Order: sequence, then C-alpha cells, then structure tokens
Amino acid sequence: APNDALALLLFLLVVPVFTFFISPLMAQLSRRHEFEADAYAVAHTSGEDLKTALLKLYEDNASTLTPDPVFVKFYYSHPPASERLARMTP
Repeated sequence: APNDALALLLFLLVVPVFTFFISPLMAQLSRRHEFEADAYAVAHTSGEDLKTALLKLYEDNASTLTPDPVFVKFYYSHPPASERLARMTP
C-alpha cells in the first residue's frame, strides 16, 4: 500500500523546483499591483506625504534603497523605494 506520508514528503521536496521558475512572474505581478496602488494614492492624496511615509518605512525597516536588480526580479514582492519614488514624480 502506498504510504501517504512518503508521498507528501516527496511532493514537498519537488514543489520548490517548479516554483523557483514561477516566482519571478509572481513577484513581477505583485510589484505591478504595488505601482498601481501608489498611482492611486498619489492621485487621491498628497504625493509628498506618500514619499515621506515610504522613505520612513524603508528607514525604519533598515531596507536598502538600491538593492541588486536580479535579486529584486526574483524575490521582491514590492518594488525598491528608488523605483517607487521615481514613478511618483510627475
């Protein structure tokens, strides 16, 4: 009889191989949604306040403002602050 626990273990070992190739696409989709949310916020509120808040968030979280572009493409679900601020500027 097949062992369900062994099948689950094998499944959990194989899934990361396939999700590795999908993760850049999912991250890109998430970043696109984040840009759309920023555009909506700038259209309905003060863009300067949003910029100040965004920089404070990055500072409080000790995030880098200029991460490696390849790492961003694969793993960042939010765009780097430099890209977000550049798109907020008219």
